[in-house]
Amino acid sequence: MTMPPRPVLGASACVWRGEEVLIAKRGKPPFLWSLPGGHVERGETLIVAAGRELLEETGVEAELSHFIEMAEIIRADAHYVIACFTGHWVAGEAVAASDVEAVAWVHPDGLAAYGLTPGTQSVIAKARRLTR
Repeated sequence: MTMPPRPVLGASACVWRGEEVLIAKRGKPPFLWSLPGGHVERGETLIVAAGRELLEETGVEAELSHFIEMAEIIRADAHYVIACFTGHWVAGEAVAASDVEAVAWVHPDGLAAYGLTPGTQSVIAKARRLTR
């Protein structure tokens, strides 16, 4: 597979319910745990895309209130630039949907037990500081 001619723009949501953060296991290789998120659609703002992807992948709605950072994932076959947002759970029971294999509410102290995508734990730590 060849690298696309341009980076792909995405958005993700780091959602808190009490002291727990919502993570999702991807249903596509490399099948790692990460924050819910996906591609930004044409004409869609980054924060709206993060909320839409969160709802599509997990059934959860959140009030996304803070921008965390732009993350980059560069692999041999892809280059993603992801706008990461954080906020608090508003409604919905987390279920795996769309291209997600599993979801979990996890206390940050328990994240080491999950195979997270590179950089996810750092993004979660920054988000935790922003939402306190």
